Amino acid sequence: MKKVLALAVLLSLASFAVGYAFAATKTYQVTGPVVEVRSDAIVVKKGTENWEIAKDGSTKVTGGEPKAGDKVTVTYRMTAASIEMKPAAAPAKKKK
Repeated sequence: MKKVLALAVLLSLASFAVGYAFAATKTYQVTGPVVEVRSDAIVVKKGTENWEIAKDGSTKVTGGEPKAGDKVTVTYRMTAASIEMKPAAAPAKKKK
């Protein structure tokens, strides 16, 4: 009986960990007219700014191939490419 209970607890914890890992990948959206489409990116106008979002062969495209002027909604994720540590700033000395 203890083995069954231990297995149930282990499976519960494992399913929680897997669910948390997938939930941690937050997605964002940008909607607007297409400015430019390249093999490696799509540029979408949002307000007055152009948003360039990278794409590759695994990018899912529905409704046909977008071209300049088409209105699209791009769903994307923000993932760190690198993280560089900086030395901590020394505390300021007090004047006496």
